[in-house]
Amino acid sequence: MSGEFNQDLLRIARQARGWSQSELSRRSHVSQANISKLENGLIGPTEDVLENVSDALGFPQNFFFQNDRVIGLPMSVQYRKRASVGQKAIERLEAELNIRILHIRRLLDAAELEPELPLPRLDVDEYGGDPEQIAELVRRTWLAPSGPIRDLVAWVERAGCIVVHCDFAALKVDGFTVQISDMPPCIFLNRNQPADRQRFSLAHELGHVVMHRVPSPEMEDEANDFAAALLMPARDIRPHLSGRRLTIQRLAGLKPVWRTSMAALLVRAKTIGAITSNQSQYLWRQMSSMGYRRSEPPELEFLAEEPSVLPEIIRLHLEDLGYGLSDLANALHSTENDLRTLHPIPGTSRHLRVVK
Repeated sequence: MSGEFNQDLLRIARQARGWSQSELSRRSHVSQANISKLENGLIGPTEDVLENVSDALGFPQNFFFQNDRVIGLPMSVQYRKRASVGQKAIERLEAELNIRILHIRRLLDAAELEPELPLPRLDVDEYGGDPEQIAELVRRTWLAPSGPIRDLVAWVERAGCIVVHCDFAALKVDGFTVQISDMPPCIFLNRNQPADRQRFSLAHELGHVVMHRVPSPEMEDEANDFAAALLMPARDIRPHLSGRRLTIQRLAGLKPVWRTSMAALLVRAKTIGAITSNQSQYLWRQMSSMGYRRSEPPELEFLAEEPSVLPEIIRLHLEDLGYGLSDLANALHSTENDLRTLHPIPGTSRHLRVVK
């Protein structure tokens, strides 16, 4: 086995399975004391211990000899979610994040992203703390037409980001972004959320990519303001929210057009001064009485926007480069089962070429 044993990846593999050290000890027949020492780098594994731990966890042995550094969750996740998500769930999320990053980094070795659009980096403090202005600059930089943005995922991918749909069914996490120096920005979204919420979460995460180099206590509110302005520019949406009395029926009619929730439209109407505080409060009371604050009418739902870049990279390996699924699993130091769990059936994209 080439390379050195990476004790951090043993912890990541264990947490990915949702196990404690004692559970891994029970399943692998390796003492908990030795597992603790292995994870802390105090001892290295013997051949028997490595085989037992690898078999119990369902990770190939070469997984533990990768020299990648393990990363923690972005600060945005911790600001929003740590109070409402248990520690074991946080650990499992962190483990999945690291495994996905390992896979994406290996996959990018054979494919080159060719962004069609620039990705602005605009410090929010240099723009007077005004995310609305920055959102407008992003739309202008991309030459986005006025009105609703159709297929936000495609715009973000064209700007060089990788968007990944994940199964966060057990977690109260809408999405998060990872920015590492040797990789494009990776935005992970909870596929279990409604399509309108996925779009707002994606716009929110894009706000972090564009505006935030250093975390701050204000970053979540700033990203929300950016998302609202990107998806619903004031000058474009104001005529639809003002001029005549705003009603629940009008909000329902605007939802499939702007592809944002009725709640987001109502917040935007108040923010841009299209309605008064009294009107806003009245409409919120109506939303509550109809149950729309918990769940908006299902007949207004629309299909979620699907990422294409990562599925295309996988398709490139399986078709253009001639990998079998087992070959790809070996290249990613993974298993076929984990590969199917983590990665969707490939789609199509125009933004990649094979690196010879």
